[in-house]
Amino acid sequence: MTQTGATTIDLSDPLTALTLIAAAVLLLVVILLFVVLKRSGEAARMTLPLAGQMNHLSQTVRMLSDGQQQLAGGLTHVSEAQAAAQSNMIQLMEKRLALVSETMNESLQGSARRTAQSLGDLQQRLQTIDKAQANIEKLSGNVLSLQDILSNKQTRGAFGEIQLNDIVGKALPKDSYTLQATLSNGRRADCLIHLPNPPGPIAIDSKFPLEAYEALRRADTQWELNEAAKMLRASVKKHINDISDKYILEGETADGALMFLPSEAVYAELHANFPELVREGFDKRVWIVSPTTCMATLNTMRAILKDARMREQAGAIRKELALLHADVERLGARVGNLDRHFGQAAKDLEDIKISAEKAGKRAHRLDNFDFEELAPDGAVAPVVPISSKT
Repeated sequence: MTQTGATTIDLSDPLTALTLIAAAVLLLVVILLFVVLKRSGEAARMTLPLAGQMNHLSQTVRMLSDGQQQLAGGLTHVSEAQAAAQSNMIQLMEKRLALVSETMNESLQGSARRTAQSLGDLQQRLQTIDKAQANIEKLSGNVLSLQDILSNKQTRGAFGEIQLNDIVGKALPKDSYTLQATLSNGRRADCLIHLPNPPGPIAIDSKFPLEAYEALRRADTQWELNEAAKMLRASVKKHINDISDKYILEGETADGALMFLPSEAVYAELHANFPELVREGFDKRVWIVSPTTCMATLNTMRAILKDARMREQAGAIRKELALLHADVERLGARVGNLDRHFGQAAKDLEDIKISAEKAGKRAHRLDNFDFEELAPDGAVAPVVPISSKT
């Protein structure tokens, strides 16, 4: 129950509650009606700009329609222009394609000719390569055979002797050396050069310490290198001692001999890394030579032989010079006689010339001489006697 002023309201009464609810609903309807009316006025005011916008939009639509018609006309013109340009482009492309096709054909023909020529050249080169390959194979076989030769001591010795014989034969005259010469001690030298005394005949023996050198080249460790060096020293020392003992004979050969190494590599190795062996050879009067240095040494010996032979022939040369002097004197006398003969002949020619001139003058006077003169009026002309004197 609620007290409102002097009025008392009983909320538990259904009628009262219904009345209150009805009043509240009515109040709510009035409020809603007021709100709707207010919103309707606002909506009416808002529709005015919307109507203007709709009018503007209609005008814009009409303008768009006009623009669309213009655009349609422009598109038609563009389509026609594009069709014409496309036609021109197609014609131009056809011309270009024809030109390119012709150029390509010419280029392909030229390329075909050049390719054919290149193939021909290549074929020739291949033939040349085949020949070279055959030569290489042949050379490889020769190298293998050379390796087989060098692997055997006897054949290796023969190889060194052949090389020495070739060098000596090119450097010296045939009568100045003897191959495989036997000395008084029964030893046989590969070559004995007949030099005059001093120094006397000098022996050359070929040695080739190949095994020791190859072991030195194949050495990978310091121990192997040391062992190979020992082997090479022992081998070369043995060769030096053998040559010194066998081919240096007092009163028969020169006070020294040559050890020929048929390998420049072994010779260079000795001089580069084993100079003590070279010095030991000097002490033993054994000089180590390679093919190159041997040729130089033999050329020096050739000069010595030439000088010795010139001295041997000095008497014959002096005799020939005396005979030449006598011949020159006789030639001078004969030239003098010939000069006198030429002088006498010149004098005779001068006398003949003088006589010819005199005879010509006399003939000229005789040609112009008058033997009679014409007598006047038929008189007899006097006879002019011919005088014997001119």
